[in-house]
Amino acid sequence: MKLDRRRALALLGLGAAAPAVSANAAAYAGKVAFNHGVASGDPTQDRVILWTRITPLAAPGGDIAYKWRLNPVDRRAGGAKSGEGITGPDRDYTAKVDVTGLEAGRAYTFEFEALGVTSPTGRTATLPAGSVEDVVLAVASCSLYPNGYFNAYQAIADLPRVDAVLHLGDYIYEYGGPGSYGMDSPVAGERPHDPPHEIVTLADYRRRHAQYKSDPALQAAHARAPWIVAWDDHETANNSFLGGAENHSPETEGDWTARKAVALKAYYEWMPIREPAQGKTLDAAWRSFHFGDLASLIMLETRLSARDHQLDYSEDLKGTSPEELAAFRAKLADPSRKMMGEAQHAWVAAEVKRSVAAGHAWQILGNQVVMARVNIASFSKAMGKEALDKALAGLPDSVRPRIAQMDALAPLNMPYGLDMWDGYPVDRQRLYENLAGANPIVVSGDSHAFWANELYDAPDGGRLVAVEFGTTGITSPGGGDYLTTVPLGEIYAEANREIVYTNQAAKGFVLLTLNRQEARGELKKVSTIKERTFETLTDKAFRVTPVAGGGVSPLSEV
Repeated sequence: MKLDRRRALALLGLGAAAPAVSANAAAYAGKVAFNHGVASGDPTQDRVILWTRITPLAAPGGDIAYKWRLNPVDRRAGGAKSGEGITGPDRDYTAKVDVTGLEAGRAYTFEFEALGVTSPTGRTATLPAGSVEDVVLAVASCSLYPNGYFNAYQAIADLPRVDAVLHLGDYIYEYGGPGSYGMDSPVAGERPHDPPHEIVTLADYRRRHAQYKSDPALQAAHARAPWIVAWDDHETANNSFLGGAENHSPETEGDWTARKAVALKAYYEWMPIREPAQGKTLDAAWRSFHFGDLASLIMLETRLSARDHQLDYSEDLKGTSPEELAAFRAKLADPSRKMMGEAQHAWVAAEVKRSVAAGHAWQILGNQVVMARVNIASFSKAMGKEALDKALAGLPDSVRPRIAQMDALAPLNMPYGLDMWDGYPVDRQRLYENLAGANPIVVSGDSHAFWANELYDAPDGGRLVAVEFGTTGITSPGGGDYLTTVPLGEIYAEANREIVYTNQAAKGFVLLTLNRQEARGELKKVSTIKERTFETLTDKAFRVTPVAGGGVSPLSEV
């Protein structure tokens, strides 16, 4: 697809805006279906987004008129809403309604209708106002379609209570084709990515979103409760940053701005997120939600709006001489390197201050990548050379060079993940300074592992700033899926002060329950992603309490 810079800027909301509804004159009159379910999202005290996709079963091309209905679950008089709209090929036949004038803390059912066909029914709710006893949130990320069944999404749908689902990114993956990421799974033969190649064009990204939303378990989770979503890197391309991505080659895949623009256009079309204001496509990702007087959820954008290019050991640390190490550490500690821009830092500071002043018990940061300090651990030191050799004996030969590299870097106190906040330590410190006086809990995705972490403002000693619950992948493989004979979690927790617990192989989600006295993070895992029949189990659970005047207690296992 050829896309010039002017068109790319328009798609990003930096030029002429795309129309909210289709401008095609001819109406579609064939049969339709609701093959991708329904969803809701971005709830506030008086409004919520409703979403669906109306699939033309004959040759598409014209507009489709639709109706929507929203009814209170409690059936009290008043509160029902309805309306109509038009969608078409300009927005891939997706329909999105921002319903306003609703009552705070009220549950609703909703559905769409088009050309005599009615959609499945979804359930949603507005956020509560005033005094709130407790809040239950499911936190998810990283769903690689070919790698397994979306059993963890089904487990979320089956929860007895969930007030909102937080999805922290990697909702889709851009890879595709034989030998691509996830295609070595035993179920990949029945779940290959569509289209069967890496996605680059607008049509590609739309097809990939459509494939993911065709999954019944994901549809069930969307229909269960409103979602609050954030993109990470794979919604565009792996390890993306402001000016590019590891998995983007300008020589063969074109201009990064153009690719980012079409990826985000498809994202806004297919996700239950509020439409951005003119020129605010990226900034619209940072937004806040308030659960009465109990908690504020502050959603960050750490990927596309300001992030500098990630450092890379293979490129930025050619050797381990004192001079080379000093040069690398100087790059890492460069105060100009950032994850978030100055405007977002200022916004976060203001939101935290507002939440604290309002007397909210908790300030939750919805964040894409792991925030804790996680240094590389030495496997041979932890296990002993003989035990490590035995553990690696049955694993692919390709594993050994990686282990050797980590063993070489471990004594140097080097960070494990340069794409995580560890790759931007000065910017992380800026964020920590903005949390003064708050009772912060950080929730994170991206890593394909469970984490229970304590975040300090200095590597040794320092103040406990926040705790972090990191959610594992829905299906995406973690380190423990490759190093099956190595106790990765124990090794990393032993080697790192801030890690209380990590599981590098489980698949599932975090169930976060908040009240004024404590917050409890339950690491919910599914027994398998390779079979459709599964159990939902609690891997571990931890609690934290707020500290008067600001701060949090250390984590305690429950």
